[in-house]
Amino acid sequence: MGDQDSQFELTEPDFLTLLMKCEPALRAYARSLVPDWDLVDEALQEASVTMWQKRGQLQSADGFVPWARVILRFKCLRQLEKLRARRPLLSDEMLETLAHRGLNRSVNEVSDRERALHTCLNQFSTEHRQLLLAPHRSTSSVVKLAASLGKSPNALYKLLARLREQLTQCIQLRIAAEGESA
Repeated sequence: MGDQDSQFELTEPDFLTLLMKCEPALRAYARSLVPDWDLVDEALQEASVTMWQKRGQLQSADGFVPWARVILRFKCLRQLEKLRARRPLLSDEMLETLAHRGLNRSVNEVSDRERALHTCLNQFSTEHRQLLLAPHRSTSSVVKLAASLGKSPNALYKLLARLREQLTQCIQLRIAAEGESA
């Protein structure tokens, strides 16, 4: 196939460019495994350092995402161990299933979903947008969130369910429309 001495070399700017380009897909993959945004950030940070240290293992830029996901998966598993001490988590079998689903998502699919999500979120009022994002931005329960808003937990659950359904429908319609126009 060629000279065995020729090796793919990833310069620092090339590495950073690849990492920035693929970060949404890697973040989505990590989030499919780890239920806490702060721990996703920690896993990504640790994985980025490890990726940089092991960049010599990478054989091509095209192989970056699969290679990065392997490293990120181990960092996510480490973060899950921290959580296990605090609260019950999904079984290892379920985590394996989620990891495989995440591997099948392409960078473009994540980018399309992310664009659709941002566009659709911006169609909601500021109050509803903040409400949709609140459970993902904090570790507070919906019960505590409801109390802070002066609503019953049941009313808040119903409102969140309606808003999430509207958001899901909007995202699906946007992605379908983009697929038809492509």
